[in-house]
Amino acid sequence: MATGSKIQLEQFKQGMLWLLMLLGALLMGLPFWVMVVTSLVKPDEVFQMPPRLWPDGWHWENYQRLFQLAPMGVYFLNSVLVSVVTTVGHVLCSAMAGYAFSRMHFPHKNKIFFVFLITLMVPPQVNIVPLFFLMKTFHWLDTYAALIVPGLFGAFGVFMLRQWFNGLPKELEDAARIDGCNPWQVFWRVALPLATPALAALAIFVFLGAWNSFMWPLIVTNSDNMRTLPVGIATLKGSFRDTTDWTILMAAATLSILPVIGVFLLGQKQFMQGIMAGGSKE
Repeated sequence: MATGSKIQLEQFKQGMLWLLMLLGALLMGLPFWVMVVTSLVKPDEVFQMPPRLWPDGWHWENYQRLFQLAPMGVYFLNSVLVSVVTTVGHVLCSAMAGYAFSRMHFPHKNKIFFVFLITLMVPPQVNIVPLFFLMKTFHWLDTYAALIVPGLFGAFGVFMLRQWFNGLPKELEDAARIDGCNPWQVFWRVALPLATPALAALAIFVFLGAWNSFMWPLIVTNSDNMRTLPVGIATLKGSFRDTTDWTILMAAATLSILPVIGVFLLGQKQFMQGIMAGGSKE
């Protein structure tokens, strides 16, 4: 009887846990559902009271009007290009730097790494002014270089991958050296493939940051041909509530989250492995 009561208690606790998780998922998903519904109603129904979670009709023409009002295709392609190139470059640079700090020996390595980590405590907004003047000096304003190059480097990715490489068995690298591999081949053929979960987790973080970046693209771009999706969406908003077509704005926001959801779903397994394994490293 005691064993049966314990089993029932555990089942009850598990059921309550799943119920709380379901409620939490519904609460977090509600704003996204409201966004989608708002993008598919008539403009005069947006502020209807009481608000409806299921409209009377689905007005897909809002999306058609969106592409007529703004060059959303250009914004979307710019965001894809900037986010993908930034992600690939950032992950590769972080992997090489993290491996160097983890496995290679050079003078004052620990001191340099400590100074490198200090940059994590510096708010990104502090770097905007010097970065802007740097881009102006290089004549990179309103170019892809200004949108991509500053995002290729970051201390967080280096620290994350350094911790991962610290946990890799050194015997694997020693075996590769015995087989005749040079340091670059050891990194590229042995260490890097084993770090796939950590690389995937970092790639998702970087992609999300690059895709949602607003302040920096707003500062360094001044033409529609170079604007990314967040900046382009901001141009759709008027100065007052009555001058903003919220159905168009919500349609643009809905389109902007689709690639993010797709990237997370594709890399979900590796992302979870990287987070859990990284958390268990000593």
